[in-house]
Amino acid sequence: MNAALPSWRHRSLAAMRLGEIAALPDKAITPVILTTAAIEQHGPHLPVGMDAMLAQAWLDLALPLLADDVPCLVAPPITVGKSNEHTGFAGTLSIGKELLAGLIRSIAAQLETWGFRHLLVLNTHGGNIQVVRSCLREIQAGTKLHTALLKPSFTPPASDHEQAHGFHAGQVETAWMLALTPGLVKADLANREYPATASSAGELRAEAAPAIFSWITSDLSTSGTIGDATLATAGDGHAWLEAGSRALAESIAEFAKWAALENAKDSLKP
Repeated sequence: MNAALPSWRHRSLAAMRLGEIAALPDKAITPVILTTAAIEQHGPHLPVGMDAMLAQAWLDLALPLLADDVPCLVAPPITVGKSNEHTGFAGTLSIGKELLAGLIRSIAAQLETWGFRHLLVLNTHGGNIQVVRSCLREIQAGTKLHTALLKPSFTPPASDHEQAHGFHAGQVETAWMLALTPGLVKADLANREYPATASSAGELRAEAAPAIFSWITSDLSTSGTIGDATLATAGDGHAWLEAGSRALAESIAEFAKWAALENAKDSLKP
């Protein structure tokens, strides 16, 4: 367990005993972070568990940056997500939108019964994003929980073309993995493949585009890569992870501050 939770064991609900969880102080102002990830193909050069590993890495890097008095706990992760866009590629597991939504709602409901009132989701897989957003809205409307999707204010400064058209197993994700787990990256297999069907930047990105095409990866790529992994360097990966983790820590701290203020308002309600 020490290896699995090296720097934030004291914040992990999974590492606590039942009596410790029952006795936790300030649950009403303590945000609980739930990570949603994926197990899916990431081109010929990256491990299929990349998104799940990245979720763990963000916590490992960001949580130690929080001041000791910033309340924050971490729920057990949802490791497998909605990855049906990668159907046909070996190594992809997908639980579908209904099961993913059910897991998120069920975990949220039980956290509420424990006395928590604030849920943060850290998502590391683009295919989950629409399900996560819908679930958080339902949870916000139907429970006593306040919910938010963590979205740190940092975008890795990849090449212009990569930022416009690359979004899977390309420069950014490969750089991150070269920095985190270089032994799991087959650099000699890193490749460059962009979708031939996209005419404008962002029209395939579920995370940000106002209107998007429905697609699966095999429509866009024969290798599973959508981007240019050959541009990736470990140096860029380290720099982008450092900047991203600082931004993530700031987002968590800001939400924790808001949670305390919101709880104070709630306590004044008749």
